[in-house]
Amino acid sequence: MQDYDKIAKALQYIRDHAQEQPDLETVAEVVHLSPFHFQRLFTDWAGVSPKKFLQYLSLEHAKQILKQQASIAEAAQGSGLSGSGRLHDLFVKIEGMTPGEYKNGGRSLTIEYSVQESVFGKYLVASTSKGICNLFFFDESSEEVITELKSLWPGATFQRKENSFHEQLKKFFSHQKPEQIKLHLKGTAFQLKVWEALLRIPEGNLYSYSDIAGSIQQPTAQRAVGTAIGSNPVGFIIPCHRVIKSMGGIGEYRWGSSRKMAMIGWEAAKNDSEALL
Repeated sequence: MQDYDKIAKALQYIRDHAQEQPDLETVAEVVHLSPFHFQRLFTDWAGVSPKKFLQYLSLEHAKQILKQQASIAEAAQGSGLSGSGRLHDLFVKIEGMTPGEYKNGGRSLTIEYSVQESVFGKYLVASTSKGICNLFFFDESSEEVITELKSLWPGATFQRKENSFHEQLKKFFSHQKPEQIKLHLKGTAFQLKVWEALLRIPEGNLYSYSDIAGSIQQPTAQRAVGTAIGSNPVGFIIPCHRVIKSMGGIGEYRWGSSRKMAMIGWEAAKNDSEALL
């Protein structure tokens, strides 16, 4: 079992037994480690102790962050979810597919894909000549996710091959931010607008679905916004994990609620450690 797999299993157990508030010894036993080794594994992965990490995932913390972001969004109304701090979209550029590419299932496209490892487990990344078109996380065999990828682009030619776009992502996940990550996405005008709004959520911040709907000047379109977020084709880089329920609940995630918890806590811990520098 890889490090992330142990972390995810521990987080899921903690979530499932939240009312019991399991101690370190109990959680360590679930992942078949001694308390000492589990503490060290978790701290090496997250940069903070399990106890501190769980504070970032508490309902109280989520509600506090949502409240802060609501006031920031209100103050910045009309300029989107810019807020303060670093903006994710400074180094991520989205280019939408042409109408022809969108409608014909990528018939004129050659898509190169590879399977990689990250701090959030295994993922498949695929790209056209213009940029990354898909990033899917997975837990078991890669065959199922490769089949899913090919079903999305029935007209495309596929090559299992790593390229410079994939290398950029490897640098990104190892804390070496590239100059710019280019995305080449298939989506409706509305979906692209929602995905661009997600890019404006600063790292370590959380927004509700209504916040996103308001930021694109469609406050009554929360359901449609939720559907667009759920169909995000590029996990983590387009940070749909930063959107949670208005009452502070983590909510569902296309690639598993444990992975969403891991991403939220990992970014919060990283943000706090950088703030101390």
